[in-house]
Formats: sequence, structure tokens, C-alpha cells
Amino acid sequence: MQTILGSGGAIGTDLAKALKQYTSDIKLVSRNPVKVNDSDILESADFSDSQQIKNVIKGSEICYITVGFEYKIKVWKDRWPFFVKNAVESCIEFNTKMVFFDNVYAIGGNNVNHITENSPISPCSKKGEIRAWIDRYIMEQVEAGKLKAIIARAPDFFGSVKKQNSLLMNLVYDNMAKGKTAQWFCNADVVHTMGYTPDLAKGTAILGNTAEAYNQIWNLPVDMNALTGREWVKLFAAEMKASEKVFVLPLWGLKLLGVFVPILREMPEMMYQFDRPYHFDCSKFFNQFKYTPTTNKDAVKQTIEILKRHEPVL
Repeated sequence: MQTILGSGGAIGTDLAKALKQYTSDIKLVSRNPVKVNDSDILESADFSDSQQIKNVIKGSEICYITVGFEYKIKVWKDRWPFFVKNAVESCIEFNTKMVFFDNVYAIGGNNVNHITENSPISPCSKKGEIRAWIDRYIMEQVEAGKLKAIIARAPDFFGSVKKQNSLLMNLVYDNMAKGKTAQWFCNADVVHTMGYTPDLAKGTAILGNTAEAYNQIWNLPVDMNALTGREWVKLFAAEMKASEKVFVLPLWGLKLLGVFVPILREMPEMMYQFDRPYHFDCSKFFNQFKYTPTTNKDAVKQTIEILKRHEPVL
């Protein structure tokens, strides 16, 4: 049994598709799980309940963590440590391997200029401190010989499924679809790597089903031809026959809007990822698995083609 905790999100959905290459014994777990494959087993769970976490992990060979809690620092402080401790303890108890789908928040400051598996854990935000604690806690259990685990890291990502979870889709696609000007944060002229959810999911499935990949940190596969914010806008504009104009929202403007828009209150501390080059290096994955990711241009094209079939584009 391969189990996905947090199966309803963007990565969980594409991961369920990718795992079909390895097994038909897949369990999807969330508050309200929905089948992705006909043979999927569904189980609902509340991840604030330790017994429910234990119950859904029991019997699993591999447990993939693709959970996404509400994007508020207070929620993260309350929910992440409790959930991770209970998930890790359950995996240890049932001899279940863990694959933790992670972001790069634990890496801060100018270390985002070139993000590798060896980049120092150097959080410069409150959310980053929580992710750093998670990384350290998991790897401590690995180093103690208690847990077999993988930390699979991804940069910001996009795709057509669950697009509301993607800043790129929110800032660029959604605005263009409404006939508005695309937006970007802080500086549209520095590179900002983006991952494509199908590639990130396939990479996660490959790692989870490769015995030699365990007890390591891996950067998941992306097109390493990193684009600037302005270049991302141009790709979307070309596919959507929209304007290439981009409105760059400065940090002070973001803080001002945060007074009125709750989600934006959470963003200023993360602007170090947008005001300087943010380049994600997945050479380790490419060297090990010879995987060719979708190009940025094709990823944008595929995303928009799928969305055209489901929602109008102006």
C-alpha cells in the first residue's frame, strides 16, 4: 500500500496519477478524498487527531506527505509540529517509509540564489523556521536509524489542477484571464524558478519507489532554464493572446494591501524569494535518473490548454 496524506492538493492529485506506474494499491487520505484512479482506496482523516494519523498510516509501505495547511503563521505553528511528530512516530511504529514533499522555505537570504541539496538551512522568515524544524526533525530520526525517509524539495510551482495554490497562476494567469494586467512581486527582472506539478509528482513517485534514494534530501526535477518574472509573463501572454505588461507590486504596496487582504499579510516575510535571483538546481536528480522535465514553454502551453477546456479565457 502506498498512501498519500493530503491527496486533495495540486501535488497529491498528480502524485496519485504518477504512482499508477508502480502500484495499483494506492490510498488517498484527506478530509474529503476523491478518486484520481479507479482503483484508489479513499479514507478521510482529520490531521489534528493523532489517532487518525496513526490509523491511516498503518499498513502502508510508503507514506507520502503532501499536506498543505492554511497559509497563516499561527496555523503553521499550531499544526505542523504536531502533525509531523505524529506522522513520523507512526511511520517508525509501522516500519513505513516516509516521503516528505517539501518547499525551500528553510533556505533563506542569498542562499536562494543557487538552491542545492547542500544549501545550508538558513531560515529568514517565521514560516521558514517551521520548515527548518521539520527538516531537522525528520533527518534526526533518519540519522538515529529509526526512520527511512526522503525530503523531496520543490520550488514554487504551477499547473492546471488546483491552480488556486499557485502564486504564478494567481498573479499572472488569473489576471490575464480577466483581461487585467499580470502582476509580480518586488522585481520582475530577476530569475525565479518554477516547477511544473506533473514533473514534481513524477519525481516524487520515482524517489519513493527507488530504495537507494532514501535517507537523503532531493531537489525535484524542473526546467533549470530559469526565467525572470517578466519572461514568465511573456510565455503566458503568448499562449493567451494577452498583453505582456506586468505590474510590479513593491514590498510597501504588499504590506499596505495586506491590511485589507488577509492572505497578503502573510507574504511580506517571503519577499526575499522575489527581490533577488531564486534558482533551483536539480542536477543531482538528473544525474541519478536521467529524467527530462517538461520545458517551461511546454508546461505553460499544456496548463493553458487544459484550462481552456474547463474555464473561459478572455
